[in-house]
Amino acid sequence: MALTLGALVAELGGELHGDAALRIEGIAPLESAGPQQISFLSHPKYLPQLAHSRAGCVIVAPEQSAAAQARGACIVTPHPYLYFARLTQLWKRHLRAPQAQRVHPSAVIDPEAVLAEDVEIGPHCVVERGAHIGAGTRLRARVVVAEGCEIGARCLLHPGVVIGADGFGFAPAPDGSWVKIEQLGGVRIGDDVEIGANSCVDRGALEDTVIEHGVKIDNLVQIGHNVRIGAHTALAGCVGVAGSARIGAHCTIGGGAVVLGHLSLVDGVHVSAASVVTRSILKPGHYSGFFPIDDNADWEKNAVALRQLYRLRERLRALERSPRSP
Repeated sequence: MALTLGALVAELGGELHGDAALRIEGIAPLESAGPQQISFLSHPKYLPQLAHSRAGCVIVAPEQSAAAQARGACIVTPHPYLYFARLTQLWKRHLRAPQAQRVHPSAVIDPEAVLAEDVEIGPHCVVERGAHIGAGTRLRARVVVAEGCEIGARCLLHPGVVIGADGFGFAPAPDGSWVKIEQLGGVRIGDDVEIGANSCVDRGALEDTVIEHGVKIDNLVQIGHNVRIGAHTALAGCVGVAGSARIGAHCTIGGGAVVLGHLSLVDGVHVSAASVVTRSILKPGHYSGFFPIDDNADWEKNAVALRQLYRLRERLRALERSPRSP
């Protein structure tokens, strides 16, 4: 497969400096790209790599235009990383083989499920009764969409995703056993949502779990029952969101972070990887909450000291309240 630089710019825009007839056969990083490949410069700190790159063309911001033109062909755009993302989509469309069959023969689709005409269902998927799947949505292998769940248009669910398993709800009985609370809600997923491999979105107990438009969820993420995630929020791998938490729009949750149940995060909250969110966050910003890694012996000493902080605080308060000596 190959596309000329002229064809790329005609499709994606940008300001081309160089030979429009140059054939591009692939996309590669700056340091490894060859003369028939296109690369991109996403951050000024990688500028030293630009001069030594053998790439046939480099996507750059206006600020790097002069340096890029001195090296060779370039496409100038205000947002090189965004341009690169759209370029990968264009490349994928050209590489993708025609769909031989819309629904794989091994998929199990309930007759009462509602699928848009161009939905693609991969091998060993299960779509249960009353599920609704919107136009342009793709379910990769072994995806399960449980009864009564709704998925919007142009979504992509990677292998092993489970939508609408029962939420974790049990009531303690006097004899010490647990009595199951039947999960009577569903899951509603908006348009343009992508969910990574082996992630789970549990159905609500009474009301629905809701994933709004444009949300991006990485692999191995657990979304508890009755959670609501706002539009265009992104959750990295191994994040856990406990039941009834509310996460606003345009948030980012770093890998391995945990959001405890019944908490609220406003729009524009960014949580660092491996943090544990133990209280609601009512102001946009970047938040971290983890104990830095250390030599184990030192870590244990610091942990012991942390356990004494409350008593030390009370002693300090007592000293502050006591009359000063003459």
